[in-house]
Amino acid sequence: MWILLSFFEFDDNKIHFFCYRPSDKIIIMEEHNDLYSKRISRQYLILVLTLVFTFLTLIWGTLYFSFYRLGLAKQTEAKSYDKYFVMITDNYKSDFWRSVYEGALDKAKESDIYVDLLGMDLSKDYSCEELMKIATASRVDGIMVYADESSSMTALINDAVKNGIPVVTLYGDNTHSDRLSFVGIGGYSVGKMYAGQIINIIKDTRREKILGDENSVQTGKVQVAILADADTKNAGQNIIISAIQDTISEENVTDAEFDISIIAVNNTNAFSAEESIRDIFLKEDVPDVIVCLNELNTTCAYQAVVDFNKVGEVNVLGYYDSKEIVEAIDRGGVYATVSIDTRQLGEYSVSALLDYYEFGNTSEYYLADVTLIDKNNVEKFLKKEAEDE
Repeated sequence: MWILLSFFEFDDNKIHFFCYRPSDKIIIMEEHNDLYSKRISRQYLILVLTLVFTFLTLIWGTLYFSFYRLGLAKQTEAKSYDKYFVMITDNYKSDFWRSVYEGALDKAKESDIYVDLLGMDLSKDYSCEELMKIATASRVDGIMVYADESSSMTALINDAVKNGIPVVTLYGDNTHSDRLSFVGIGGYSVGKMYAGQIINIIKDTRREKILGDENSVQTGKVQVAILADADTKNAGQNIIISAIQDTISEENVTDAEFDISIIAVNNTNAFSAEESIRDIFLKEDVPDVIVCLNELNTTCAYQAVVDFNKVGEVNVLGYYDSKEIVEAIDRGGVYATVSIDTRQLGEYSVSALLDYYEFGNTSEYYLADVTLIDKNNVEKFLKKEAEDE
């Protein structure tokens, strides 16, 4: 049986009638129902997955927050320190001062004391003088400061002491202040170490001249340049320089064999130090020996020797035993370096403050150990570094 679907349509003067069967209508409805069912099923599936995901997220978030709060609680309740000391340096980012700080921190924790490397967590870089003012205003229990002989530093140390804060000068001293103690190194001993290496270089040059070594550079005097900090009134470096001059003059070395000059280096930052040292290599006469009195100058001098292809021609006497410096000795880029027991510096500075609180006084001077590293014992230090890593 046929049923009319639509009435008619005109086309070329003809009338067309459209009809469909009931079975066609049933098929269309079934297909429509199947499509609708699939769509509903898909929506239900998406909804279920969303609910599961939301549920799991809530559980994870709750657990995370619980553990986070537990961690904060443990941090808060884990340690209550008896005293709070601060360490103030001119460059808290250097490996040298980081090592000093680690030694101080470990020593202090044994007595329930916390040491803060002041400036490390502040928003900008402050000078030692500015940090001294912050520490004094904060009423800390003790200050370890890298000092110099300036009158401003003297006044700041005295002000801290008047406020009941004991002050230990660390690595750099201020002899005119009311500081409790000085913790550093024997500057004269370090100068004698440098002088010994310079004498070895002079003797090697003398030997080459006698033997007529064709590879040696016949320049007459051995030119020695000592890199001194231009921006600090540091009596320590003056002692080292004096020791170098005295020791060389005491040896069997004539004035005709060497010439010592002191070059001021701007150590305000790494870039200025690098520029000051590179200027030395841009001159016509480059020194035969460059003596560095800090870690930054040693690193910059070694880099300049490599950049200007002067390895083997310029002998760098370095300072400190960072991994880079020790490896440079092994490669021949640095002649020798003075290794300072930096952890001992930190330990002694805390010990001085502890003695003051326990006994009311302490030793006026603490000197850390120093060791010379050269090509003869560099393998020992490289092995030690590998074991530490």
